[in-house]
Amino acid sequence: MKHLLSAGDLSRDEAELVLTTAAELRSLADRPIKKLPALRGRTVVNLFFEDSTRTRISFEAAAKRLSADVINFAAKGSSLSKGESLKDTALTLEAMGADAVVIRHGASGAPHRLANSGWVRSSVVNAGDGTHEHPTQALLDAFTMWRHLGSSESGIEGRRVAIVGDVLHSRVARSNVLLLKTLGAEVTLVSPPTLLPVGVDTWGVETSYDLDAVLPKTDAVMMLRVQAERMNAAFFPTTREYSRRYGLDARRMATLQDHTIVMHPGPMVRGMEITADVADSQRSVIVEQVTNGVAVRMAVLYLLLSGADASDIPSEDNL
Repeated sequence: MKHLLSAGDLSRDEAELVLTTAAELRSLADRPIKKLPALRGRTVVNLFFEDSTRTRISFEAAAKRLSADVINFAAKGSSLSKGESLKDTALTLEAMGADAVVIRHGASGAPHRLANSGWVRSSVVNAGDGTHEHPTQALLDAFTMWRHLGSSESGIEGRRVAIVGDVLHSRVARSNVLLLKTLGAEVTLVSPPTLLPVGVDTWGVETSYDLDAVLPKTDAVMMLRVQAERMNAAFFPTTREYSRRYGLDARRMATLQDHTIVMHPGPMVRGMEITADVADSQRSVIVEQVTNGVAVRMAVLYLLLSGADASDIPSEDNL
């Protein structure tokens, strides 16, 4: 695997390799020394054309815990704000000797363009492109489900996952659908009809407009943020009406099965798609998703850049 551009590019074996590698690296969070020498001498560039907190910091932490050198390259304040093209930026990164470029871009397909252009020889990781995909978010979500709901024999195969909210503008939803289907989970998209994309019937998942009918049957419920910044029309009457129909509150949480977990990719709009008491409840694994995100992104960088697998991860004795 040279690049990670789409969750759909991963076979089941490749996806499970990322998850098992992440499981090995997850133990670093509990060690006194949270670093491995696995990528010492390698350079990872975080190239972010869109604002980000969780994803950029998560990739930075992941690279540093593997002892890689990290260059953070933000569009604001750089030559990009003066009109420099993606090509010239890529050539600059190539001249710096980048081994991996983690890119977030507002245009769908920008990471594919960078990876397939011949401008760089480094590995390219898609950290979110427009409304298209966010594959490492899908991997960390699957890893979180696997830790809570999975088995050693079948992983999360057969588990029922509800993805609720603004599917139309959500790259997280698209990547999750692709990856969860690969891993054998059953996915239901719950959304107002105005927030379901055209052609969703070809995605191979169920859709519903009735959240209350879906919740009692799910093993994991993932709430999505309503992305008002990507909207230029009225997709629902009011925020109060949206919350009443599609928000997760204590009443709805009480209808979940005992083992069902509540997820959210963040950032949350508390009180709209999810209430504070649900977000902070024992069912919520939202904070754990952030911790798992570092382990999963470590696994991705490790597998792309080291040419090794989970069995070759150095032990604490080698630090």
